[in-house]
Amino acid sequence: MDGFLALQVIGWQANSGRHDLPWQNTRDPYRVWLSEIMLQQTQVVTVRAYFARFLARFPDVQALAQAPLDDVLHLWAGLGYYSRARNLHRCAQEVMRLHAGAFPRTAQQLQTLPGIGRSTAAAIAALCFGEQVAILDGNVKRVLTRYLGFDGDLAQAGHERSLWDQATKLLPQENLLRDMVRYTQGMMDLGATLCSSKNPACSYCPLATRCVAQALGSPEKFPVKTRKLKRSAQSTWLLWALADDGAVWLSQRPTPGVWAGLYCLPLFDDRQALQAVVGPPGKTELQDLPSFKHVLTHKDLYLHPVRLKLPARQTLPIEGQWMGAAQLARLGLPAPIKKLLQVPGAA
Repeated sequence: MDGFLALQVIGWQANSGRHDLPWQNTRDPYRVWLSEIMLQQTQVVTVRAYFARFLARFPDVQALAQAPLDDVLHLWAGLGYYSRARNLHRCAQEVMRLHAGAFPRTAQQLQTLPGIGRSTAAAIAALCFGEQVAILDGNVKRVLTRYLGFDGDLAQAGHERSLWDQATKLLPQENLLRDMVRYTQGMMDLGATLCSSKNPACSYCPLATRCVAQALGSPEKFPVKTRKLKRSAQSTWLLWALADDGAVWLSQRPTPGVWAGLYCLPLFDDRQALQAVVGPPGKTELQDLPSFKHVLTHKDLYLHPVRLKLPARQTLPIEGQWMGAAQLARLGLPAPIKKLLQVPGAA
């Protein structure tokens, strides 16, 4: 293949790409890695604030590795996909234990670390070390499938591998650090700004003259992926046990599962199960609060808080412990629980 795409992307990024993101203009693999993990399934506007808070608390990989997991989950709360936070912590510890605090310099080695997949490894290796290796995140898949007219179903592993091969062939021919950084950042920028899922700005795209999807007049048909996520709905009852001093009874969620590793009000599948734990009606005063919906990736959670006011802290017949206001402010709490309890910093 000729170098048209690479040259166009490199030139466009220099003149029109994004240059003001807080994780850009650095060769620090810690910052690039942190941003790449946070940006998975999450918009830039959301990640900016989390990224700043993380760097303030964990300025380098050693600080992150030495921190308690609860501290990491606390700062991650509200960002979603909490397995990313757990893998982030494990990865930092592995970098310290196996690599003396220095991130590996090749994509192949980076992929051996927890939570770092092929595209994330390639992004770190290309942006920090100039390795000539392709990335293929969601934005880049959209750009490449449209440019190539690649209509293979990416739900099939064989087609995904084929697109990886194409992405590798389209890399800049000269293995120069500057070119790989510009090219890699440019491909991500194109997908995030011009080559959007809906209503792509084709008239401003540097690849428009050779883009097959543009020529066909159907860019929104690419990429092709037939497997759709099946959404479900679930109703859950929350026991909000509240002592007279303001302490709340919380339990740590199991791994794996919804909100794994976070501290949460005890969850129940139905109102009767909750009632059975606290005792028969008449002996306990339960207050049913307005229910609300919380949207997860694959399901809608309908949450039904039930408040139990107690005159003093007492052991409840369910796993957990009392947490005062100062403790709540330091815990990793699911976003809807943080908001319900009105913990500072709730969205």
